[in-house]
Amino acid sequence: MKGRILLVDDEEIVLRSCQRILAGDDYEIDTARDGLEALGLINRNHYDMLILDIKMPKMDGIEVLRRVKEAKPDIDVIMITGLHDIETAVKAMKLGALDYLPKPFEPEDLLMLVARTFDRRASLRGDIGKDSEDSPQYEFENIIGSSSPMQSVFRLIARCAPTNSTVMLRGESGTGKELIARAIHFNSLRKDKPFVPVDCTSLSENLLESELFGHVKGSFTGAISNKRGLFETADGGTLFLDEIGNISLTTQAKLLRFIEEREFKAVGDTRTQTVDIRLVTATNKDLEAMVADGNFRDDLYYRFNIFPIEIPPLRDRRDDIPALSLHFLNKFNEDMQHKSREFSPGAMNLLMNHDWPGNVRELENVIQRAVILASGDIIRQGHLVNIIDMMPHVDLDVPRTSDELKQYKKVARQKSVENVEKHFVLSALKRNRWNVTRAAEETGMQRSNFQALMAKYDIRIRGIEPDDQKEGPG
Repeated sequence: MKGRILLVDDEEIVLRSCQRILAGDDYEIDTARDGLEALGLINRNHYDMLILDIKMPKMDGIEVLRRVKEAKPDIDVIMITGLHDIETAVKAMKLGALDYLPKPFEPEDLLMLVARTFDRRASLRGDIGKDSEDSPQYEFENIIGSSSPMQSVFRLIARCAPTNSTVMLRGESGTGKELIARAIHFNSLRKDKPFVPVDCTSLSENLLESELFGHVKGSFTGAISNKRGLFETADGGTLFLDEIGNISLTTQAKLLRFIEEREFKAVGDTRTQTVDIRLVTATNKDLEAMVADGNFRDDLYYRFNIFPIEIPPLRDRRDDIPALSLHFLNKFNEDMQHKSREFSPGAMNLLMNHDWPGNVRELENVIQRAVILASGDIIRQGHLVNIIDMMPHVDLDVPRTSDELKQYKKVARQKSVENVEKHFVLSALKRNRWNVTRAAEETGMQRSNFQALMAKYDIRIRGIEPDDQKEGPG
């Protein structure tokens, strides 16, 4: 299939030049002279790529980019910018643009950038891993997330997946680090070789070393036969070390030697073995602080941290909650042979405004329990109110000094007030079926002040149905 490109520039000569450069059998090209015309074309047609000028009348390129990424985040956007607008181009990258091209540019620069972008799209569609039986569920497009934070993650995955670089995934528990690790593997040239995950939390120091490096018969009590280690099992593929912050200093030293030499010895063995693996690691800990405290080797940290990817918590990507919720709803409907088809607006508002300390894993568990409770075809807020804990907790360490006690008391008071304020707003909205005007009137607040509290705690309202609470327990 030909790639479809929309060129947007207010200068006719630029449009004609780009058309002439890209002319051929590989691309179908449309043009627009301003942002409004471009948005109309995008609404009516499918495009793979948008080549977009920054400075235009009626609507500048930054605003067009913002609207496109909200409506159709899968479109790759390349910005065209003047030499004096590089700072604006960097801003565009943060908003989701894939790259930028400064004026004036050579024809081969445009051709190379467009070709590289379409190569990337092909690899992320799974073309690299289409022969693997296990790869489809881990293809790039199957990771749910159209929000800006997740789009940034996707761009980083796209850059690192085809390489052999060591990747470190950082993020809270439940954010989906292993899913990202699998996506990196199954979109790499190693996709036909094993992906081997290791949970470093679940194994003691001795067991972890044996699991990683293997052991020979008689090397320790219980070693009744030779055992292959996971390094050997992963040869040619990817080894995923999850929760690396829990690895002991002794094992860290042996890992460092392996990374430097690509050699290891099984426990109790004198022979040296060599394997070819790619390392992907993950942690929810502050490794920099652990290095400063002497609990993690700085040389190993730098070996692991070659290509870091920060996975955002669910509370920072709330725009993904509806799609994730529907995904889990369909999954558990199939598993349990239920018929729930959708969420009522009231139920979705509860999901959107919960802080999700357990992240995507917690959301999955909540949806599973809601499917069990629901008897009709709609998940309503009554199915969720007893599942979701709407009152956040204050989580502070125990202070050690008088000064720390004073500071912690100050922070605790502030957090308590914030928790009460948020609960106050959410409760008022729930009682009034998420109608902001009625909630403000009931509480005796001006609507603008009530909305200010909503904005303070990122409380969002989606459309509500008048019969939202007709069905459901509670």
